[in-house]
Parts: sequence; structure tokens; C-alpha cells
Amino acid sequence: MSEENKRASETAGIAGLGLIGGSAAKAYKKADWRVYGADRDRSVVGFAELSGVIDGELDDEALTECDIVIIALYPADAVKYIRDNSGNLAGKLVIDFCGTKSEVCRAGFEEAEKSGFTFVGGHPMAGTHNSGFKYSDADMFRGAPFVIVPPVFDDPALLDRVKKALSPLGMKRFSVTTAEEHDRLIAFTSQMAHVISSAYIKSPTAAAHKGFSAGSYRDMTRVAWLNPTMWAQLFIENKDNLLPEIESFIGELERYKDALEKEDKKTLEALLEEGRKRKEEVDG
Repeated sequence: MSEENKRASETAGIAGLGLIGGSAAKAYKKADWRVYGADRDRSVVGFAELSGVIDGELDDEALTECDIVIIALYPADAVKYIRDNSGNLAGKLVIDFCGTKSEVCRAGFEEAEKSGFTFVGGHPMAGTHNSGFKYSDADMFRGAPFVIVPPVFDDPALLDRVKKALSPLGMKRFSVTTAEEHDRLIAFTSQMAHVISSAYIKSPTAAAHKGFSAGSYRDMTRVAWLNPTMWAQLFIENKDNLLPEIESFIGELERYKDALEKEDKKTLEALLEEGRKRKEEVDG
């Protein structure tokens, strides 16, 4: 694409060029957007530019050129980025891609009102067990759901603006909710799965699994291969929602344990039937 066409194209800024941010950058570039990127690891920014994924660093000047700014950082870093750069975001659409929403959205909505930009919380429901720019993929979000946390819920024009701005990512289903409801649900659908997987793989028996494991083992252990720094922060950010889920799970395990200790086949069958029915209810 010529420099003249680049200047006429839409521009995306991506703060954070890890797995998620790097994938977003590649998707926008694939859609012929001009893309600027920032990362605390300057070598990642340099590599992304050399490989043609970004057109330059997302600095103060580049921010003023962006139509959309995506913040793909850890929640605390995202809050700091919004506050540090709010003066350069006037008129922009700013969307965070953090795994928890309450703290980020609180800061984002406050700064947006003060500085004259539009902030929307977002969470693409996509990813892999790998982390880092080298694993990023332009098609990672294609067909995936996306959760939107808007500042108000009676502005269809804003939702349309968000969907159009995110269209290069190829996401198909959009859910609109509050930050509080997002964090309550994500504690169960995502965070609990990572906690359980991490705890499950610590069994002494795991070392001998080869030749004795198949789909069930793979399903249970896949997300144990995670980024500890990121997930620890997400768990702590959302502990008020995650702790009750852990307590509920422990309570259910105790019921199974008690039935086994008593060799109570009838109760154990009933517990397993409860689980089977519940799966049918929630997943159709």
C-alpha cells in the first residue's frame, strides 16, 4: 500500500503487543489499516515494525492520529496507561481488552468524561495457552464472541461504532453487559477453569499419565499451561467473585468424597446424574 493510501486509511493504536495485542495488530494490518504499537519491551516494538505488523511506535504523536486505541495490557497497567495518556485521546474510541472489567472500566469512564474521548470496556473471548507476540495470529479472533461494557446502555449508535471499529478482527457475536456482571460470570467461565486445571495437574499421578490419558486429560489440563503473572493479577482483581466459586466447588467435591468414603453407590449415582442434568440444562 502506498504512503498516500496509508495516510487516507483508518488508523489503529495497540497498547501491548503480547498474544492478544499482537493478534489485534496483525488483524488490523491484514485489513489494510495503518497500525501503531507500544509495548514495555522495546525489542517487541522493533520486531513488530521490522516484520511489517506495525507502521511505527504508538507514541504521543501517533495517538493523535488513531481512530481507535486498543489497550491489551494487564488491568493495573491498563488503568495507568489510560490515566497517563488521557490528554492525547480526545475524540478517540478507546477499548480495553483486559480479562477483568470493574477497575479498568471505572478508570476509563472517569478519564473519558474528563478528557473528551469515548471509552468502552471489551473482552474478546479468544486466546491460546501460549503468550507473547511470537504466538500472535491475525485470525485469532475470527468468529469469536466479544463482550462489550459500554458507559451507557441506550446508545445504539455507540454500539454500531464499536462493532465497525472492531470489524477487522472478524468477531461474530457481541454481548453487552455491565463490568460487575462480566466479572461475576468470567470468574466461573474462565478463571475457575484455570484454577481447577492448575490444581488438577499437581497430582503425583500426573507424571505417569502417558499411555493412560486421552481427551478427558487433555481437556482438564490444557489451560494449566498459562501465564502465571497475568492470571495471578486477574484472580486477585476478581477475588470477590472467584472465591465464592472456589468455595462452591470445594463443597461439591466434599459431597463426592463423602459418598465414596461411605461406598454409597446410590448417592454417588445421584450426584453424577445431577451433573449430567445440569450440563444438559446450561448447554442444551
